[in-house]
Amino acid sequence: MNKHKSWFPEVLGYCNSLELEFDLITEARKIELQKIRDHIVGKMKSGQETSLTVICTHNSRRSHCGQIWLQVASDFYGIENIKTFSGGTEATAFHQNAVDALKRTGFQEAHEPGDNPSYKLSYASGKTIECFSKRFDHAVNPSDNFAAIMVCNDAAEACPFVPGAEKRFVLPYDDPKEFDDTDMMKAKYDERWRQIAREMFYIVKDVVGS
Repeated sequence: MNKHKSWFPEVLGYCNSLELEFDLITEARKIELQKIRDHIVGKMKSGQETSLTVICTHNSRRSHCGQIWLQVASDFYGIENIKTFSGGTEATAFHQNAVDALKRTGFQEAHEPGDNPSYKLSYASGKTIECFSKRFDHAVNPSDNFAAIMVCNDAAEACPFVPGAEKRFVLPYDDPKEFDDTDMMKAKYDERWRQIAREMFYIVKDVVGS
């Protein structure tokens, strides 16, 4: 039985190609990724669910992307006890350019209009991730027994201590917003989102083999 039979073909093709790019990840970066992998493995071996909250300053781009690709990777590799969340040091809105970049990988999207829209992003039939911008301590996020993954340096500096987090990892990514409204915008968003997806898949694939 094909465990991915309900997946949208474009998303599935994208996911299948990520493993072929693991050699693009530097050894220094792999050390940081393996710290997150070790945390997940430790939780699994003790029979606990793993909650991961991905945090950046505005919860508008990179943190959403990290949350989404971590959840997709967990589903892709058949790991059910990983739950992912995202937040910021402040709430703004999930930026449309970030959503559009996900749609270019094959995601389908629906949202409720507003200053801070709530998006439903689907990668397979019946598999939807809901996203909206929020602080990391918002009620929909775990308040304890979670690991914080800081994906921008500003957030890491603003939150040297994340209340309730049992672990804190710093995994910064360059912000594609620097290329908003330029002719390089789509290419830079796609490049950054692929880097994040590749690294989230590397983490979870390594969990499977432990």
